[in-house]
Amino acid sequence: MKHPVIDLHCDLLAHMLNMAHPDPFNREGIACSFPALAEGNVKLQVMAIFTATKKGSTALALRQSEIFKSFLSRFPEDCTLVHDLNTLNEIATSSKLGMTAAIENASGFCEEDEPLEIGFDRLEQIISNTTRILYIGFTHHAENRFGGGNNSGIGLKEDGEKLLQYLNGKKIAVDFSHASDALAQDMLGYISAHDLDIQILASHSNYRTVFDHVRNLPDNLAPEIIKRGGLIGVNFLRAFVNNDDPNVLYEHINHGIQLGGSTSICFGADYFCTDTHPDRTRVPFYFDEHADATRYPSILEAISEQVSPDIIEGISSKNVINYLNKLWT
Repeated sequence: MKHPVIDLHCDLLAHMLNMAHPDPFNREGIACSFPALAEGNVKLQVMAIFTATKKGSTALALRQSEIFKSFLSRFPEDCTLVHDLNTLNEIATSSKLGMTAAIENASGFCEEDEPLEIGFDRLEQIISNTTRILYIGFTHHAENRFGGGNNSGIGLKEDGEKLLQYLNGKKIAVDFSHASDALAQDMLGYISAHDLDIQILASHSNYRTVFDHVRNLPDNLAPEIIKRGGLIGVNFLRAFVNNDDPNVLYEHINHGIQLGGSTSICFGADYFCTDTHPDRTRVPFYFDEHADATRYPSILEAISEQVSPDIIEGISSKNVINYLNKLWT
């Protein structure tokens, strides 16, 4: 039996920017094409709107939100919008790919040198195009006006505090996957100190104790995400799993369970277009065992040799469904 799968993070939309006529059925160069997702029994794929922090990033993000919207109108027999509890409850029996959008890097809706209010208006435009945004990551690798990315030591800035205040009660989660350690701790502290109604998650992150990389969660942060009822989506990129051994992916999963996260662990494969990535020293970006979305059944089979059936059900989809029932209620 194929388990239904929910994945919290892919970069299909950014890949589509390079196409005159965005075609999600084209498998070339992308591990999360519509056919690959269908073969892997992915019932809900979170489509990240990704931009780096640079001038003009907001136009690219807005375009990705339009591409997301166009998929729903161009391919109504193949995909469907998942934006509330009713549509969420339909995905298990649907033959269509469920989609919802997210924002990876808040620079996608606000340039570094413009008033924050313009950025908030643009965020609302993106939400209008996509109907719903599941989560927002404040940064990517680098520092921006909101705080420090994972390659920096910068914490939460004043505009980051204003963004948290803006998100209060809006049922949009905050993503910690690209936050610096300082930013993550500052956000947790600010949310608590101001009693903000904001849920948290790490959409595509592994564990630093298992593999020492700045993109992986340290053991003083992962348990806090778990304690607050957040999700941690396991990342399949070799650079964050282990450079040499694909089986270390399962060590990350087991470590999350040991930290008390059996109801928090899910998938956040981080599939993106590797053909144009400038750092060719990272090739292959994924182990063959995790090469594309068709691998989910074999990955789940391997996990099932180590954990109980209820944990398998949680990792594959139920943990995310439970989280969304809380977030969207």
